Amino acid sequence: MSSAKPLSNQRIGILGKGGSGKSTVTVLTARALLRQGYSVCVLDADSTNFGLHDALGLKRAPAPLLEYFGGAVFSGGSVSCPVDDPTRLPGAQISLEAIPDRYVDQTPDGIWLLIAGKLGSLGPGAGCDGPIAKIARDLTIRSESENLVTLVDLKAGFEDSARGLITGVDWAVAVVDPTKSAVRIAEDLSNLVYELHEGGMPATEHLESQDLVDLANSIYRESRVRLVLTVLNRVPDEDTEQLLRDVLIDYGIEPVAVIHEDPAISASWFKGGALRTSVAEKDAEPLVAALEAAATARMTRPAAAPAV
Repeated sequence: MSSAKPLSNQRIGILGKGGSGKSTVTVLTARALLRQGYSVCVLDADSTNFGLHDALGLKRAPAPLLEYFGGAVFSGGSVSCPVDDPTRLPGAQISLEAIPDRYVDQTPDGIWLLIAGKLGSLGPGAGCDGPIAKIARDLTIRSESENLVTLVDLKAGFEDSARGLITGVDWAVAVVDPTKSAVRIAEDLSNLVYELHEGGMPATEHLESQDLVDLANSIYRESRVRLVLTVLNRVPDEDTEQLLRDVLIDYGIEPVAVIHEDPAISASWFKGGALRTSVAEKDAEPLVAALEAAATARMTRPAAAPAV
């Protein structure tokens, strides 16, 4: 009998506005998943933010997968932007154990880290970060462990979701800090997933062939994402929490977890080194429980309800 857990072999995208604390939520969720008996792989797909390897407890970051897959098309490589070229990334389904050591590392507590790429390292005139987005959309990690979960820390804002990256994750987590723009992105993400469930298709008038149009549409039809779950982050007090809940409920959004503000988190990001927090360390556990409940419901129902 299989001992696979509800989130095994699934991808969870962490999204939100810049400064909302996506990377913090990624680290805390990775550790919470580890405590629940999962093997955890983190894909750093934020092309502009740095320091996730530090926060996870690694002294140096692994080499970017953009290099592994042949480089960006803008620099003469083979990895294209998913908007201009929706074709799947060749060789994107790979075994964790087969990835060369140069491109993967493991933290002291057992979390694996891969980095899709960083735009700043590509030099001036390198084009956009679309090739990094394509890696984030298509990369599927398998492992000898049947309980592997992949967390994808996506670029801040709504751009990568609009590029179609959200079609490649099973679950989306919207991180909301106490700002209006964070609430708006959570609303936009929920609406986007609802539209996907209703058969929404991507913009394709710029594509040069009917084959590419058909491919882009098929990727959206086969979208894996089932639900957007919302997490409140950097919440300083009960009044702020209630205010955020009241605002979100107007959009039909009910947060599943609250990560409280902890000065130790800011200090860890500033000083470097592993992120440690006594206040927020267990705050991600309700998120894992909600994800497991949604995954269990997915296995027992024909389809999940639209994102709310």
